[in-house]
Amino acid sequence: MLTTTVYDLRPLQPAQRHALAFQAFDALGAGESFELLNDHEPRGLLLQFIEQRPDRFDWQATQAADGAWHIRIARLAADARVRAPAAAEPGCCGCSCGGRG
Repeated sequence: MLTTTVYDLRPLQPAQRHALAFQAFDALGAGESFELLNDHEPRGLLLQFIEQRPDRFDWQATQAADGAWHIRIARLAADARVRAPAAAEPGCCGCSCGGRG
């Protein structure tokens, strides 16, 4: 049985959340994934992944509710194309953190 690591971002300071997500992603092999648990939709993080890791990841919201967003992020093979939803709002990074991380 395949076990997916879950990182709960909610107790972390906003500045630490994105750093942890990128560290976890960079440690993955092709085809591996992890899940983030966050208190809001991490649109800013998605934008950063699109910019900093283009065509290397798959982003899938597995649960979306107030205070409990579950996002599965997988590392794709080098020739795969990113399948991520379009970001919605303008701003520092477009997420609901209001520029706090």
